[in-house]
Amino acid sequence: MQSDLERVLFEEATILRRLDEMAAQISEHYRDRELTVIAILNGSLMFMADLLRRIPLPLRLDCLSVASYHGKTETSGELIFKQVAPDVADRHLLILDDILDSGQTLVAVREKLQMANPRSIRVCVLLRKKKLRERPANADYLGFEIEDEFVVGYGLDFMERYRNLPCIGVLRKELIAQPK
Repeated sequence: MQSDLERVLFEEATILRRLDEMAAQISEHYRDRELTVIAILNGSLMFMADLLRRIPLPLRLDCLSVASYHGKTETSGELIFKQVAPDVADRHLLILDDILDSGQTLVAVREKLQMANPRSIRVCVLLRKKKLRERPANADYLGFEIEDEFVVGYGLDFMERYRNLPCIGVLRKELIAQPK
């Protein structure tokens, strides 16, 4: 599968070192508060598991399944929440997502959770693409900034494949043009 990559952007060791740094920042910020993590599935699974093991704080975990790509390389703009949002009233929330691309998913999730009156909401993403966004979407904690390319691995997929790669890389363009 790694041979399907045009190039590797981040090896596993590099990702894990960055997660150590991010976990230290998050732990410092929430050191005296209970944290509720809301992970956006399925892309954030690897990121979530590795990051949360590095945070030595009491925390709660909930997941939201939100679809926006629908088998394409760009978000369709149509978001589908696959279940009811968890009860987050009066909690300190940290939304985890794999990638900040168009920003539509994060903005929609944040707006949905904000309606439940949490104490605070912060956002943590592994990757953020360098691009203009129609709606402003920011990350309080960021792993890496990347160019506007289609990436896979470490939870990120194309047509539900490549999530289990230990690295993050750019998928070869001919594979995107001719999905299996």
